[in-house]
Amino acid sequence: MLDHCSISHKGGIVLWSRSFTPDAAHLATSSASPVNSLIREALIEGRTTEEKYEKDGYAVKWTFVNELELIFVVAYQRILQLTYVDDLLAAMKRLFIQYFEPFVASFVASLHNIGTIKNAAAEGPSWDFAKAFERWDTLFDKLLKSLEEKAAQDRKSRLRSVVRPVEDVTPPSDEPDTVPSINPDVPQDEQQIARNVQALKSRLRGRGGRRVTRGRADLSSKDSPAESDSDTQSKRKAKAKVQRKWGDEPVTESDMASLDFSSDKPSAGVDIGSHDLESLVDKSSLGHRTSDGLYEVKDWDFSRDKTANDADDAIARALKPLDSRTSGAEGSMGAFSSIFARLTGSKTLTQSDLKPVLDAMKQHLMKKNVAKDIAEKVCEGVGESLIGKKVGGFQTPYNAFRTALSTSLTRILTPKTSTDLLLSIRTKLTAPLPSNQARMPYSITFVGVNGVGKSTNLSKVCFWLIQNGLRVLIAACDTFRSGAVEQLRVHVRNLSMLGVNGSTNSKGRVELFERGYGKDAAAIAREAILHARDNNFDVVLIDTAGRMQDNEPLMRALAKLVSVNNPDKIIFVGEALVGNEAVDQLTKFDRALRDFSSASGAGNGRGIDGMLVTKWDTVDDKVGAALSMTYVTGQPIIFVGCGQTYTDLRQLRVANVVQAILKD
Repeated sequence: MLDHCSISHKGGIVLWSRSFTPDAAHLATSSASPVNSLIREALIEGRTTEEKYEKDGYAVKWTFVNELELIFVVAYQRILQLTYVDDLLAAMKRLFIQYFEPFVASFVASLHNIGTIKNAAAEGPSWDFAKAFERWDTLFDKLLKSLEEKAAQDRKSRLRSVVRPVEDVTPPSDEPDTVPSINPDVPQDEQQIARNVQALKSRLRGRGGRRVTRGRADLSSKDSPAESDSDTQSKRKAKAKVQRKWGDEPVTESDMASLDFSSDKPSAGVDIGSHDLESLVDKSSLGHRTSDGLYEVKDWDFSRDKTANDADDAIARALKPLDSRTSGAEGSMGAFSSIFARLTGSKTLTQSDLKPVLDAMKQHLMKKNVAKDIAEKVCEGVGESLIGKKVGGFQTPYNAFRTALSTSLTRILTPKTSTDLLLSIRTKLTAPLPSNQARMPYSITFVGVNGVGKSTNLSKVCFWLIQNGLRVLIAACDTFRSGAVEQLRVHVRNLSMLGVNGSTNSKGRVELFERGYGKDAAAIAREAILHARDNNFDVVLIDTAGRMQDNEPLMRALAKLVSVNNPDKIIFVGEALVGNEAVDQLTKFDRALRDFSSASGAGNGRGIDGMLVTKWDTVDDKVGAALSMTYVTGQPIIFVGCGQTYTDLRQLRVANVVQAILKD
């Protein structure tokens, strides 16, 4: 049974709707309705290629009529297996256009003449939709009834083909003569085979088959020789551990002290200030301070260091013979313009017109390191938005296609939540609290697979926080990898030597909290947060061990850390080089965190809140990993790492990423 059907204009005006239950009618008028969620989380974001959208136990399917700017939507309970929904949407679209196309076309034309949907709503009393579509209720009822009856008949026919007539089964006799003979030339059905097996079992019981088996077991147990007491004692007795010999003499305390590298105290006579601070900070990569004194990292600019190369390329192209430049379009984006060059004048785009250019666009996106599945979905979404559109005049088909692609990429990459991490931190630290409640620090957990640079980029984020006057505690929760604690200790030592706002050092602004190796990471993170609360630290950065997304025990341990400590942000650290692997990593990390943390008692579970993409300086303009990661999770990319110093942290702007993807 359906819950809701509606026909709407893309501008938000509902032409017709019907709810089939009182609960659905009440829900349809609220902002939390499945249809409103579909518009916010799928249609506006450009995720129009999914088969269906699921929200709060509802499944929603939809289809478009681009030439009339209409959206047909059907919502039903997700638990129901309604096989006729796709046929209903297709039939609704054909039937509605057949009867009401002139009225809808004039209505859409009036909207464009008025200019805005708001003015249309103000001047729209003349459009009486109830009167215009009064025949539609009867047509829809007949259509729905016919499809439901057809689905019921199909279901009955499938059940009828599965059910077989049941024959009377006579209990087999225990007599050996009652065992039926099997003719190999005659096919046996399942019931006949079952009767034969039952008769064979009865025959074996009559001959005492069980006693024979038991007797054999007894004989085998009697024939086995008994073990002697001396052999048993020798097995129980373990070998004594032999002490390791270090040369000819035993190890002394001085030898042990010389082999102990775990202390962070400098050797005698070594001055900390003698370290080369220039190697820790790249002055050309330093951010800037705002009028409020806040330190902001630079934006990543794809055109940097390429002016000379672009000039050389332009000169090289100018020196080519004219026929070589005009013989064919260069690059995949040039292929789009050459394909559209055949479409002249006023043209309504069809599926056959768009197929070659969509294939070329898919190849272009994959060359930009976009995952294959994501490239296909983006192309399908752009194609659906262009089918039925009229192009001509000042807008060429190529320009219309490029504009649609740019709009789709911008919708996908635009953050749905705030990326101002500093604002979130200051909001929590300045929020009013009861007098008997201590203020908790802002906690950030860094997760990801092995070797992507979690600890290194955590230290870059720590440098950015220190420059903004915050006290940071780094929690060493990677208790598995050898050297993980020592690596963080070196970072803390280096960050303590770097000054803030003209000071010569930042001692006291950053500390390390560690409990060694082989301990429970969730417990260490909890102790670190409590230590930060008691010692007035503002932010806790939690470093976790790298793990593969398919390792269920390690993913459960990570979900335990999340559910026990409930961090304010969970940042996934991934590489810009991975391509298709980015989709698999992010999807499984997000799903495992949500499933396992909810099973641990954390409500609906916590997922990924944002991404930090490392090794960004190695991909040039092949930035498709950013598109793949954002498309999969719907979460923003907060920072990108692009070097080896503490200042090599950048912010990513949507316009720059779109420009790099569209660049040939």
